[in-house]
Amino acid sequence: MMCLHDFVIVVPVADRPRQLADCLDSLAGLLQRFPYAGAVSVLIVDDSLEPAAIARHRALADTHTRAGLPTRHLDRAAQRALVQDLPAALRERLGAVLGRPEADHAERIGPSASRNLACLWLSRLPRRGRKRLFWFVDSDERFRVEVETATGGTQSHDLDYLHTLDRLFTERPIDVLTGRVVGDPPVSPAVMALTLLDDVLTLLADLSEQQPHTPCRYHGHAVRAGDAAYHDMADLFGYSRPAAMPYRCPLRSTHDHAACLAHFAAGLGQFFDGVHPTRRSLFEIGQALTLTPARTVYTGNYVISESALAWFIPYASLRLRMAGPTLGRLLRAELGERFVCANLPLWHGRTLADLGRSECRPGIVHGAGGVDLSGEFERQYFGDVMLFTLEALTGLGYPGKALDDEVIRRELAAVEARMHARYLSQQTAIAERIRRFQAMLEDDARWWRQEAATGPAQEALTRFMRDLGRNFGPHAPPWRRISAPAYREARLDEICVALARYADERAAWLEALHRA
Repeated sequence: MMCLHDFVIVVPVADRPRQLADCLDSLAGLLQRFPYAGAVSVLIVDDSLEPAAIARHRALADTHTRAGLPTRHLDRAAQRALVQDLPAALRERLGAVLGRPEADHAERIGPSASRNLACLWLSRLPRRGRKRLFWFVDSDERFRVEVETATGGTQSHDLDYLHTLDRLFTERPIDVLTGRVVGDPPVSPAVMALTLLDDVLTLLADLSEQQPHTPCRYHGHAVRAGDAAYHDMADLFGYSRPAAMPYRCPLRSTHDHAACLAHFAAGLGQFFDGVHPTRRSLFEIGQALTLTPARTVYTGNYVISESALAWFIPYASLRLRMAGPTLGRLLRAELGERFVCANLPLWHGRTLADLGRSECRPGIVHGAGGVDLSGEFERQYFGDVMLFTLEALTGLGYPGKALDDEVIRRELAAVEARMHARYLSQQTAIAERIRRFQAMLEDDARWWRQEAATGPAQEALTRFMRDLGRNFGPHAPPWRRISAPAYREARLDEICVALARYADERAAWLEALHRA
C-alpha cells in the first residue's frame, strides 16, 4: 500500500519498564499485522530516577532495534547535550520549556518538558525522502482497542492506525490531530471521586437486596456512557454526567454475589492510580471515522506534522495537569481547522494486574498509612485554574495580543476564586457520600456483616473509605494545601509569571528550531 509519510513514535517514560515493554510490544505487533511501507521508528524520552529502570528502558530500545524497529533511547545525558548545544542566552529563555535537564539533580523534569525536548530533538533530524509525522503516546497505552463481545465480555481489536493517519494527513490540511483513549480514563483520581462514590453506593445498596449465595446478576452488556462520564465536573467542559452507572461484574466463571463483592472490593484501591471500575470506555466496531474540530490535545495520543514542531507544551515548568487542554486552547486559536480530533483511540491501562497499581505515578504516594494524593490533587486544581484562566485570556486576544500583568492577574484571581468554590462544593458532596458509605458498611442489617467469609471484602472497603476520607475529607492534606492562603498566593504568582512570559518563550522556541 502506497504511503507518503514516515512515522516517529515518541514515548515519554518515567520508571515504567514493564509498561513501556508492553507498549513497544503492541507497536511491534501492529506492524506485523499491518505492514507499513514507510519508515517507522521510536524515540523514548527517559525521565526516570531509578538507574535499574533506565537500564531496562535502554535494553528495550536495543532489543526492538535489533528486531527491526529502530528505537532511540534519549537519556538524561543525551537530553543535556541537546540543550547545551543551544546558546546560553537561548537556554535561559527556554529553561521553563525544556526543564533544565542540564542540571545535575535527582529530580524529574516532567512529561511536558519531556515532550518539548522530544520536539527539539525531532527538529534536528536530517531531511530526507518522505514527510514525517510525529506520534506522541504514553507508556501505559497499547496500539489496539478493546471491544465488547456478543456475550458481554471484551476482547482486543486492531485498528490500522498508520495507514489511516497517513491518508488523513495526505488528504486534509492537518497540522495537529489528536486521538483519544479507551479503557481507563485519561484524568486524575482527584476529579473522579464523586462519580465513583455514586456508583459504589448504588451497587452496595442493590447488592444488599440480593442473597449472598445466589448467582451474580451484574452481567450483561455495558451501559454506554457519554464523553467525560467519569469526570466529577464534566459540566465545566460542556458534557453531562450520569448520576450513577451500573456495575458490570467481569468474573466469567459461575459465582455468587458474595464473590462479586469480594472481587469488586479487592480492586477498588486501583482508583487512586486512575482506574474507574464502572466508567471505563470501549471502542465500538463499525464506528465511522470522523474528524471534528478539536479544542483539547490528548497528550497520550496525538500526531503532529513537521510544521507543527513550532508548538511546544506551554507552562511546562509548573508541572500541572490539564497541559493538553491548555495547549489545545492555544492551537484552536491559531490553527483553526488545521487542528482536528479523530476517533482513533489507543487502549489505556493505568495499572499492572499483579501490582494493582502503576509502576510509577508521580504525585501519588502509596505508604504504610494509606494513599496520599496531595501532589496529584494540587496539580489538578491549579491545572484547572490555568486552563480556565487561559480561556478567559484568549477571549481578550492572548497570546497574540500583549496583556498587562494587571489584566492577567485580575483574570487569574477571578478564575481561582470560582474554581476554589467549585472544589469546595465537590468536597462537601464527596464528604456526604463518604458518610453514607461508612453507614452502609457498618450497618449490621446488611448481609456482608453477617457472613464471616466477607471479612477481606469488608476490610478492603473500609481501607478504601479511609483513604477517600484522608484525601477528600474536609481536613484532608490535599484540601489544606490548596486552601492555605500563602501557598495559593505563591502558586498564583508562578502561574501569572508563566502566562506573561509565554510570548517570549514562543519566540525563543522558534529561534531554537531554526538553528537546526
